[in-house]
Amino acid sequence: CFGCSSPAWPKEACDAVFTAAEYNCVGTECYRAPCSTSTVADSGGRNVVHWFRKGLRLHDQPSLRIGLQGARTCRCIYILDPWFAGSSNAGLNKWRFLLQCLEDLDARLRKLNSRLFVIRGQPADVFPKLIKEWRVTHLTFEKDPEPYGAIRDQNISALAHEMGVTVVCEPSHTLYPLERILERHGGKAPLTYRQFQGVLVAMEPPPAPVPAPEALPRTPIDEDHDDRFAVPTLAELGFDTDNLKDAVWPGGETEALARLERHLERKAWVASFGSPKMTPKSLLASQTGLSPYLRFGCLSARLFYHQLADLYRKGQLLWREFFYCAATRNPNFDRMHNNPICVQIPWDVNAEALAKWANGQTGYPWIDAIMRQLREEGWIHHVARYAVACFLTRGDLWLSWEEGMKVFDELLLDADWSVNAGSWMWLSCSSFFQQFFHLYCPVRFGRKADPSGD
Repeated sequence: CFGCSSPAWPKEACDAVFTAAEYNCVGTECYRAPCSTSTVADSGGRNVVHWFRKGLRLHDQPSLRIGLQGARTCRCIYILDPWFAGSSNAGLNKWRFLLQCLEDLDARLRKLNSRLFVIRGQPADVFPKLIKEWRVTHLTFEKDPEPYGAIRDQNISALAHEMGVTVVCEPSHTLYPLERILERHGGKAPLTYRQFQGVLVAMEPPPAPVPAPEALPRTPIDEDHDDRFAVPTLAELGFDTDNLKDAVWPGGETEALARLERHLERKAWVASFGSPKMTPKSLLASQTGLSPYLRFGCLSARLFYHQLADLYRKGQLLWREFFYCAATRNPNFDRMHNNPICVQIPWDVNAEALAKWANGQTGYPWIDAIMRQLREEGWIHHVARYAVACFLTRGDLWLSWEEGMKVFDELLLDADWSVNAGSWMWLSCSSFFQQFFHLYCPVRFGRKADPSGD
């Protein structure tokens, strides 16, 4: 049945109910693609467009794999949305990481005799033109688990369907299809980590990652491709690159897979991931750090999970999944107003104090060093995140977690919408965690974490 031999879904049964694009087979399991819309495909074969968004990689792309079945042509595109995945406030390091991801993706596609098409504009304006120009029959993309992306994808799917295009989207940014978690918890998200773990215990392990394609159908490349569809530079986007230091975190799937390999070589680290030993060196960027690559989808969370399956069942990947699940049906997850899970705390408003915190000018050496590292490198250790979040909110300044979230969204490479907002609500005791008396002293905690201040 469409690439598998599932006894539960014989080919005849699938053919009677769905078109080929409407069901998906992973291993021996066959199920209907949740976002599929179908039309009669062009008799000469499929003209496929795969739309990259968060999943900036070739491995573990089940939507692409489905679309390639019987494809005549395939074009891989990235739409440089001015809103930058729901946020108009992205800093230089974040843009540089994104552009490096796109350059790496283009290089990997070249090895398959293809190219990446980078298109500037809003998806709703771009797709009608592309569908007509390229005679697109199938549009594939990774399912977006967050409310902003879900609404965008619903609109694009409806537009594509009106133009006679089959749409295939499959979940691969999270470990599990989030709808299944919600279904097993009475249709709503579990709001404690213990509840969340209880749901997962009764579920099958996350699906295995899909391998990267070894070949692609013909990709029509025009002579003016680089003029029309090349990855832009930072300078072209208006950034001042004079005296710009080398990136501490190079973007791209190639770098992500190399870091994962180094990760797995550190068996001692893997075995103790849940409670790593904290040293001053931990505060520096690591050559095995993976969080920005998971956020941009250069590395599949499912690949990471299954590589570590024998040694690591909890930790950061499941916390990531927890926050995605909590946010998936809550469009106000990133604010206090109309957020049903957020405690309404009367925070102070102090623009001067907020600016000093954001720029590392509070006068507390530990706090200021963290914020300056964040601004320069785009990353800080999770212990450092706890410290500055507590300082801004319930610990010292009594300013809203929403303001801290916005600063992290601008500067932090691995800050995505769900995890960033969820972490700030948690650390400010606005949701998930109400033990407000547990504080991080900006003096004693700094001395303990980095005694010499190096």
